[in-house]
Amino acid sequence: MTRLRRNIADMAGYVPGFQPRDGQSYIKLNTNENPYPPSPKVIEAILAEVGEGLRKYPDAASSAAREAAGRLYGFDSDWIIMANGSDEVLNNLIRAFVGEGQEIAYVQPSYSYYGTLAAIQGARVRTFGLDPDWNLTGFPERYPGQLFFLVNPNAPLGFCYPLSFVEELAARVEGMLVVDEAYADFADDSALELVRRCDNLVVTRTFSKSYSLAGMRLGLAVARPEVIAALNKIRDHYNLDRLAQAAAVAALEDQDYFRDCVAKIRRTRDWFSTELRVLDWDVIPSSGNFVFAVPPHRDGLRVYQALFDRKILVRHFSDPQLAHGLRISIGSRPEMEQTLAVLRELA
Repeated sequence: MTRLRRNIADMAGYVPGFQPRDGQSYIKLNTNENPYPPSPKVIEAILAEVGEGLRKYPDAASSAAREAAGRLYGFDSDWIIMANGSDEVLNNLIRAFVGEGQEIAYVQPSYSYYGTLAAIQGARVRTFGLDPDWNLTGFPERYPGQLFFLVNPNAPLGFCYPLSFVEELAARVEGMLVVDEAYADFADDSALELVRRCDNLVVTRTFSKSYSLAGMRLGLAVARPEVIAALNKIRDHYNLDRLAQAAAVAALEDQDYFRDCVAKIRRTRDWFSTELRVLDWDVIPSSGNFVFAVPPHRDGLRVYQALFDRKILVRHFSDPQLAHGLRISIGSRPEMEQTLAVLRELA
């Protein structure tokens, strides 16, 4: 279509993991969803909103959700923005800080959607690889680009950079450093406190993984108030509906349920990693709700297909850096036991 902007016509869209139709019976370990339901308090809060109130617009500022996040993380609400999934914040950060032809950068491999968002904006992309110890290769003493995205813990590999490295990186990035903490609730550390010390740091979070709300599309970011004010200018003015805002508040306030859910996933992750190593798989120590693991014969696609044929979904990437292995989300203990049984058959 000739009327399209050239960069839109030329770009390839982001391809998410395979989503079976509702009712199809799969063990679903391919999109890092939580195997446990949301907090019962979340369900109660959503149901309480269903009725007369739905004819009215929601609070455009998502004030109650921002205040709940502020109480939890220790920030005033003007340091926080709520989003329709953390992807909305990532998109708006590029829109706010990167002009057409300017540069963003990220680690390769990491979340491939950064490249898609850059292509939409008409931005240039630079990537930095990893050495065997997960150090960035070729990173300059001062990076001059507009935005640098660091997903920490790394997805899809699962390793986590120490906070000392994140703070050093912030000092070396001339533009904004965006720490994508989609999986930080399953790790030991978070860069949230560094936001107070580093004026170019933004931390993004999602409710999809640790809060079991992938279907609700909720996220947030923490940054200096002037950054949040800029992001507020360009977000959709009613970006979170009433149900999502109620769910966010209830999820953030039920920390007992949250901690129990995260602890179960971490225990299952560590047990599953140990069992894979018994089968001679190479497993990267993970700080997320998934593992990246390489079978002994290093043929990730063959194992992916064998699991798929048995209605077990995992994630295989065509990227040559990743094609030898699989990213396997951590499901419930019974789901992971069934998966291991199949992998033992294939050994």
